[in-house]
Amino acid sequence: MEFSASDIAALLKGEIDGDKNVKVSNVSKIEEGEKGTLAFLANPKYENFIYESKASIILVNKSFVPRKKINATLIKVEDAYKAFARLLEYYVQAKNLIKTGIEQPSYIDQTAIVGENIYLGAFAYIGKNVKIGNNVKIYPQVYIGDNVVIGDESIFYSGCKIYSDTKIGNRCIIHSGAVIGSDGFGFAPQDDGSYKKIEQIGNVILEDDVDIGANTTIDCGTMGSTIIRKGVKLDNLIQIAHNCEIGDNTVMAGLVGLAGSTKVGKNCKFAGQVGLAGHLIIGDNVQIGAQSGVSKSVAGDQIVLGSPAIPVKDALKMYTILRNLPKLRDEVIQLQKEIKELKKGE
Repeated sequence: MEFSASDIAALLKGEIDGDKNVKVSNVSKIEEGEKGTLAFLANPKYENFIYESKASIILVNKSFVPRKKINATLIKVEDAYKAFARLLEYYVQAKNLIKTGIEQPSYIDQTAIVGENIYLGAFAYIGKNVKIGNNVKIYPQVYIGDNVVIGDESIFYSGCKIYSDTKIGNRCIIHSGAVIGSDGFGFAPQDDGSYKKIEQIGNVILEDDVDIGANTTIDCGTMGSTIIRKGVKLDNLIQIAHNCEIGDNTVMAGLVGLAGSTKVGKNCKFAGQVGLAGHLIIGDNVQIGAQSGVSKSVAGDQIVLGSPAIPVKDALKMYTILRNLPKLRDEVIQLQKEIKELKKGE
């Protein structure tokens, strides 16, 4: 697909400085720009590259004033980074519109209800009593279990698995390898030392505009639902255990793990490898630093760090002390020697 500078400027409500007819068919980093690609400049540290870049079109902030000649056509916008993100969104939407129809071999149970303009890739499976909205894209080798409900314009990439009774809202994106609705980790210890499985009969609910990364797993509720609220964004390789609830617009980076029945508030931000114990309550607007281990509930509007996680200011003080421990140890040993010498002289 090709887009002209005038097309892009119209989409982004930008101003063109250069050839309005120049066309691009791909994007690039500004330092690696090639003819026929679009790049952007948002960080002033990269300004030097704009004068050498071979990109055909470059998005810049309206406040940008070049220091010398630029060969590329510029499109000036209020915020180049946000505009670039919007442009990528338009590009992906345009690509997805191309995908329509039902490929064979694939299977749709006769009891399933399928909306208009869907795409169903080869070797996909749609179970009994499934309800699928309009403009949904289901790529090859996706499994949709019985009684699943899917809203409009959601996308399921190759190889993701949606277990029975899951409910998925509008405009959700599920990436390859994700598993939604698998059993929670429930086993009852027996007198002989073995474990008996506790049947997991709940489900998973994903509200609108939820993104689930590749190889992320979300367990169904033991009873009731595991709930991912509107606008939540989960990275790759995340584990959400049974009966957890994640509040609106919360984001989690890779390798985060939540134990069962933990409730997370709205607008939280979890960095990579954060681990939460079970049955905790995390308030709204909480930020948790990378590799933190959270063993107690956290009130809203806090930043915590460390394992066990504590308020970030206290954690940074502790790390400063830890870095100085070797020096402090040497000083203590020296003081002990001096005290011994003084005692000898008495």
